[in-house]
Amino acid sequence: MLKPALAKNDKKASVIIYTLSIIVFLTVVVLSRVSLKINIGFDVHIFAVINAIINSLVAVFLLLGLMAAKQKKFILHKKIMLTAIILSVLFLLSYIAHHLLAGDTKFGDINHDGILSIDEKLQAGNIRFVYLIVLLTHIPLAAIILPFILFTAYRALIGEYDKHKKTVRFTWPIWFYVAISGVIVYWMINPYYN
Repeated sequence: MLKPALAKNDKKASVIIYTLSIIVFLTVVVLSRVSLKINIGFDVHIFAVINAIINSLVAVFLLLGLMAAKQKKFILHKKIMLTAIILSVLFLLSYIAHHLLAGDTKFGDINHDGILSIDEKLQAGNIRFVYLIVLLTHIPLAAIILPFILFTAYRALIGEYDKHKKTVRFTWPIWFYVAISGVIVYWMINPYYN
């Protein structure tokens, strides 16, 4: 096993992790209600593409991190997982930029007027329900995963590997699902970007 990279201070770590998680959550909620109507000189949906690429990379890194841990390559595992965390931060910045600049897109909104007519809903068909199921599972899990990721990383960084393993059992699959479902949401909504 690796030597601890941080000194244990659960109280301080809890304050930092919960504060950061609340700030990120509130920032996303508040900024999701704001739309900047400015022309920045390029297609703002490039951020959605970047989001999908980053989510894909996070999913790959999560798989690689799992494989490294199972092979007891702990230094490699640490580097891979810290990379996944950094990519997730970059995702968050790109996600905020996309929603600030592009606003909301409705699945099935063929004419891009922001209103789903009955005809548009009929044209979207049952795939719209699949999209909504994926989206409605993705959003709450994405909203709650951050503190779990940070606590899981903290446990590893202070050398509490048994506790790290216990939290990984539920953190990893949720984080992986959030990354994969984010890519699926992008591919499904992409045709409706204006």
